[in-house]
Amino acid sequence: MPSITDRSTKAPLLTIGILNHGTLHVRDIAKSRRFFEEVLGIECIQTSPVSLMIRKGTAHVYAVVEQPAGLHPPMTMINHNGFEVATVAELEEANKLLHQIKDEYEIKKILPFSKLHGDTSFYFQDQDDNWWEIVAARDGGYVASFDDKANWDMTGHHEVESFVDHFINEKKLRHIHDPETRDLIKAAQKA
Repeated sequence: MPSITDRSTKAPLLTIGILNHGTLHVRDIAKSRRFFEEVLGIECIQTSPVSLMIRKGTAHVYAVVEQPAGLHPPMTMINHNGFEVATVAELEEANKLLHQIKDEYEIKKILPFSKLHGDTSFYFQDQDDNWWEIVAARDGGYVASFDDKANWDMTGHHEVESFVDHFINEKKLRHIHDPETRDLIKAAQKA
């Protein structure tokens, strides 16, 4: 059930460094590499006959592993991977270009634009059933939330618990990125 959480006061059990990689499954390493490089502009290196390492714009990488169809379930849209563009105009151009090459690269779905959590974006599903989002994010993107926790972090704000059902079920607001959600939370905190 959705709820407000509290920050733990316990020291972490593990001493680990950075979050440095994730994993994507693909069905055909050559077709997927072509898609990553030619469509998404992702940097690729091949680490074995059935694997790649990929990255785009950061040090965070994904291990891409070829596996036969049916060996893993398709990625759900909520578990998507996201890219940022600077403006809605760039977002619209990306959408237009994907529609033009959809058949050539076997893109399965391109969803309509949506305004979610204060950002404009669209989702698409590639030939391997992996979901991607391209978002025209607010200034600073998602990382800005960590730089301005006073305005973005709901941790410990139990005074808004009574609004959770309203946020999630009635308004369909999922993130504090949404300006309407932030305004409701600030009003609840003052009450």
